[in-house]
Amino acid sequence: MSETSDRLRREFAQSDALRDAGLTTPEDVLRYDDIAYGAHPMQSLDVYRPKGAKGSLPVIVSVHGGGWVYGDKALYQYYTMSLAQRGFAVVNFSYRLAPENRFPAQMEDIGAVFAWAEAHKAAYGLDMDNLFAIGDSAGAHLLGLYCDACTNPEYAALYAFSRPFGPTPRAISLACGVYTIAGAQDMALMGDLFADGPTPENLALADVKRWVTDAFPETFLFTCTGDFLQEQADAMQVALRKAQVPHVLRFYGDAAHALGHDFQCDMRSEAARRCNDEQCAFFRRMLRDHE
Repeated sequence: MSETSDRLRREFAQSDALRDAGLTTPEDVLRYDDIAYGAHPMQSLDVYRPKGAKGSLPVIVSVHGGGWVYGDKALYQYYTMSLAQRGFAVVNFSYRLAPENRFPAQMEDIGAVFAWAEAHKAAYGLDMDNLFAIGDSAGAHLLGLYCDACTNPEYAALYAFSRPFGPTPRAISLACGVYTIAGAQDMALMGDLFADGPTPENLALADVKRWVTDAFPETFLFTCTGDFLQEQADAMQVALRKAQVPHVLRFYGDAAHALGHDFQCDMRSEAARRCNDEQCAFFRRMLRDHE
């Protein structure tokens, strides 16, 4: 493991522990925990639903961040349960991390989770006709690549998975994300993500923007005042506009109200509440009526 990955694991763990200290499961959320979607210990997911909700609900699948080397579903439980409180069935999952598991293990896990949701929609009340997804930071990068593979056959053909990609979300939200690998820290992390490091071929494979077509899902894209990846959001918007993908770009915070990277996960933040309301409203506008 690189020094960069080791440092990120320590620093992120400290900040996440402070962020979530004292939080508990909301009384109005029903949760199904630790469901295996594969044989590896990290291949585990939770499903959250509003307590008392009947029938199938629109679905949000959450792809967590953490620089490709850190994170799991426990660190995203309060954030994703808050989305369930807004009327969705939420799938919150862990995936295999680098460097112990090299790319494209992460893509394989994301695909397996979407396939699991399709296979178990009746058991957990998942309305897969109204499937959405969210990803933040490195999770936004991985979700973007997954959507590239679902909507661009040329890109999907670069993977040797026996199962085809899909199902495809109807719309996605990308938060404070990485879309093109750039900068010394990301390059160092690519040494842990890819077995042969940041070769030109691997950097092309990992470039979300490069593979966007007009079939890419409608996108809610956002960043904030303290996000060190602000310029990535601007570049991703250019790619979406060029491909004529419907999208919105939101910028949260201002000079008097500084926010940090992935602020939307802080359940004590008023800005997070507003952002998460807007993410869910964006998805709700695209609900497909079954009547």
